[in-house]
Amino acid sequence: MIQKVKDKTWTDESGASVPINYISAVSRMKERNAETLLREAKIVNKKLVEYKAKMEKLCHEVYVKAMEEYKASKEGKGNFTWFNFDRSIRVEVSIQERVVFDDLAIKASKEKLDAFLNESLDSKTAFIKDMVIEAFSTSRGRIDSKKVMQLIKYRTKISHPLFQDAINILSDGILRPDTKTYFRIWERASDGQYEIIELNFSAL
Repeated sequence: MIQKVKDKTWTDESGASVPINYISAVSRMKERNAETLLREAKIVNKKLVEYKAKMEKLCHEVYVKAMEEYKASKEGKGNFTWFNFDRSIRVEVSIQERVVFDDLAIKASKEKLDAFLNESLDSKTAFIKDMVIEAFSTSRGRIDSKKVMQLIKYRTKISHPLFQDAINILSDGILRPDTKTYFRIWERASDGQYEIIELNFSAL
């Protein structure tokens, strides 16, 4: 709620009414400036939402037209980058899928891998020990999904049943709760380097 100097009382965060003459000059300034910033932030946010929708539409048009010209399938669209004719403008579409793991799958897989490391490690598989430790180490209570996915890539290199069981459990426990599409645009500067135009779309 935005409060005005003409109001006889202002309401604080606890719901109590405070007479206007008890409100300090700095509190009044904060109220005015916060109102201005919020109002203009909403305008900027609306324009960014509209611009993102336009950027998505125009990038999709380029993708479809290019695939038609190349006589290629339009399905399975992923990351792509395109340029204007003289390559002074670069546009990038980046699709990122968040990967997480089921907690029970992580626990069961870790038990299998610990058993594998304790029972079956030899000179040919010793390299995997540090990878396992690193993959299951946590930061702020969370594992690094990228490191776990890297571990899965060794499925074909280590045939031991315990390792295979652990990797199968991990694979079954993969969750992909959401996908985000990022749009970026650069302009080529006089030195030939591309300078990004900062548009923070990630939260929109």
